[in-house]
Amino acid sequence: MIKTYALALLAALLMITHPVSANTSPFASNSLDVRPLLNGMSVPDIMVKDAQGSPFSLKALFMQKPSVVLFYRGGWCPYCNRQLAELKDIEADLVQLGYQILAISPQSPAQLQEQKFDANQAVTLLTDENLAAISGFGIGFTVDEETRDKYKGYNISLTENAQGKAVLPAPSLFFVDTKGVVQLSYVNPDYKVRPSAELVLAMARALAIPETTANKE
Repeated sequence: MIKTYALALLAALLMITHPVSANTSPFASNSLDVRPLLNGMSVPDIMVKDAQGSPFSLKALFMQKPSVVLFYRGGWCPYCNRQLAELKDIEADLVQLGYQILAISPQSPAQLQEQKFDANQAVTLLTDENLAAISGFGIGFTVDEETRDKYKGYNISLTENAQGKAVLPAPSLFFVDTKGVVQLSYVNPDYKVRPSAELVLAMARALAIPETTANKE
């Protein structure tokens, strides 16, 4: 009962920012209309790359151990960098709970190599330059021309889809088990709002409560 209650409480809190609807299209027209994978849904078999451009199957990575999957906009985003930095405070706890931490962005491998990052962190940075993961998780949205031009003014080049439209992910965090099934997630269309490290750790601990312990309560 402890695990069930903890997850129900967290789910209730996350419903404020997590749209309750299935993924129906590759990319939404704005961040408010993203349709992320829901709890209990399976992640499609998707290929991503590391900073050296080597391809990896997300399904194969998930099979290794439970995963905390973080989608961020890019190394140019101060809110994303702050979130990644805060993860360092809890990464040892996440690893002890049995999780691996995967951070995915639509940057190219070359852009990922330029990202300032603490090499001692336990986070694995991955690129999704073909937007397959962002599309598969249902968190991608197209950026209007005015906004794209604004980013260009800051020397920020956004990844484009097959139609030539710039695409960004709604900052998201998914807990995925070794079968590739979403256990819990946090998706917020407001890129300035990120889950605190304390909330992420609380989610991880709630999911990690052994079933045998829960059944005794």
